[in-house]
Amino acid sequence: MNNQNQSTEPMAVRFSIGAKLIIIISFIVILSLGSITALVSWLVQEDLRVSAEENNFEKNRQSAQEAEMTLTNMMAHARILIKTISALEERSALMRDTTDFFFLENPQIAAVFYIIPGRPEQLLVNRHFFISKEVDVDLAASWFDSQRGALGRAIRGETMLLNAAPHFTGSAIPVLALIFPWQSSGAGGVLFSSEILNQNFGFGTNQSYMINSDGDILSHADFSLVRSAVNLSSQDYIRSILESPQRSRQQLVESEFKLLQSESAADGAAGGGVIRQFMAFTRLKTAGAIVITSIEYDKVFEGIAATTRRNIYLTIAVLSVSIIFIWFFSKTISVPLKALSIVARNVEGGAFEMDLKPAGNDEIGVLTNSFKKMCAALHIFGRFTNKDIAVKAMRGEIKPGGLPKNATIFFSDIRGFTAKSENFTKAYGDAASDLIVHWLNNYFSKMVECVEKTNGVVDKYIGDAVMAHWGTAYSDGSPEKDAFNCVKAALMMRKALYEMNNERHPSDLSNPAIQIGCGINSGIVTAGQLGSDMRMEYTVIGDPVNLASRIESLTKPLAVDILISEDTWRLTGDKFITEEMPSVTVKGKENPVRLFAVVNFKGRDKGPQTISDVRKLLGVNAPDISKVDVNEDEKKYKIGEG
Repeated sequence: MNNQNQSTEPMAVRFSIGAKLIIIISFIVILSLGSITALVSWLVQEDLRVSAEENNFEKNRQSAQEAEMTLTNMMAHARILIKTISALEERSALMRDTTDFFFLENPQIAAVFYIIPGRPEQLLVNRHFFISKEVDVDLAASWFDSQRGALGRAIRGETMLLNAAPHFTGSAIPVLALIFPWQSSGAGGVLFSSEILNQNFGFGTNQSYMINSDGDILSHADFSLVRSAVNLSSQDYIRSILESPQRSRQQLVESEFKLLQSESAADGAAGGGVIRQFMAFTRLKTAGAIVITSIEYDKVFEGIAATTRRNIYLTIAVLSVSIIFIWFFSKTISVPLKALSIVARNVEGGAFEMDLKPAGNDEIGVLTNSFKKMCAALHIFGRFTNKDIAVKAMRGEIKPGGLPKNATIFFSDIRGFTAKSENFTKAYGDAASDLIVHWLNNYFSKMVECVEKTNGVVDKYIGDAVMAHWGTAYSDGSPEKDAFNCVKAALMMRKALYEMNNERHPSDLSNPAIQIGCGINSGIVTAGQLGSDMRMEYTVIGDPVNLASRIESLTKPLAVDILISEDTWRLTGDKFITEEMPSVTVKGKENPVRLFAVVNFKGRDKGPQTISDVRKLLGVNAPDISKVDVNEDEKKYKIGEG
């Protein structure tokens, strides 16, 4: 009682809280102002970057949808006209009226053409289109004659999207040609204006353009690139797009010049350093065309510098005013701080349950509430040996009581641990205990890392043994995945031990080599919090747990390091190379239990491929099963013949 009273006595105050706060805050402002401003700028930059990438990708998606719809409509319109004209072939007047009406309804289409075996080639020209653009109508026929190769490819089943604008010299209208297979051995196509696409692609800070599978620019806000038949396949980024199997992607691209400017502008910018752009692309379903959208990196962040300066000025002003008022309000802080200091000293002594009253809605009140939560968390942590489980319990993710879980249970044990402990004692005497603990802790650290990397939970340490389970507190979604993760962890342990043993020196008696046996079993267990109000732990119980422990004890007589039950093998057998061991009759089991030794992952060339390779890796000899001592009453198992 006296000690308790002494612990709660206030300490003498040498300097007032107001004076301390003014000195400390002034020092912190000078030191941290630059770092705070830099951190805020970085966070804003990250937010802007994410927003810019999302907007650029969304713009690309919209542009791709518009382009896809345009190309689909052009092909559909052309197919309808071709089918109609081919059906009216002998009625020229009706064919002419149909064609005129079609072009009247589709003024953006310059021409429709098709080739059908056994029939004359047809080129249907929208004369009004060419006359209104002041372009020679005969250029349509000459372009058609120049595309025999493309028509032949279309007859063989290929759909192509070509830039026809360079052929129509003197015209400022972009023209695309969509050539596609028609019926079994024919070809059709449509010439149309892509002016609307060019205008929409170049709108706003995000600019889009379209290329075909050969890298030719088909549609672009800068028509000079289209008219000049610019090909971008030599650009690294464009080449990566053409070779990519992905339908869409976005990344930050660095180049010596903008990919969205004309060649003359690019030549002028070539000496200006590297230009960074967010580039997104979407591959269209029609003719393999690709829509690319970009935005300059520097344009996204040009406002950050000005904002950062304003933040600095504002921060200085706010902190200056705060320092002035700290002295006047220091008394409202000292009382709750004294209460917190008393609680902190009690927590130091191990008393985590505290009845703290909120000190208001200011920062001290927030601190008090946070301190209450911390005390509650510490109280929960004190009841658990597994920190992760304690955190889950604190969050309400683990409810009191037991639940049935389809889990995979793991036990491991160090071979010859008793003899190794005796060797420690012989070699180091009184210092042996500390060395053994250090040696075990290094081993446990590696093993626990393998468990946690595969989403497992370390249940407990039983001397030199480790018990863990998968599919209980955590699950990858199915018993198969959880069982796979467990066996994977065991193989990771084998590799980790192999590397640890290779690094050990035979002459170092304080760090002897380690060999382990791992027993794994799967089944329905009861998982929950066991213990008392003073001490609890999250664990699993049930027959599968006992069987896993017994399986682990069989690894030594069978000269293997990883042994799994038939239940686990049924869940994971197709993922691993295994070899069946002699069946085991376990006390309490009506039928023999089939056991399988795990060799390696299937399909992995490196590492052991047979159980003989495993034994060679472990440095053990194959056992003579007939000479194994199988006392069922004492061992609780016996080895059968299969």
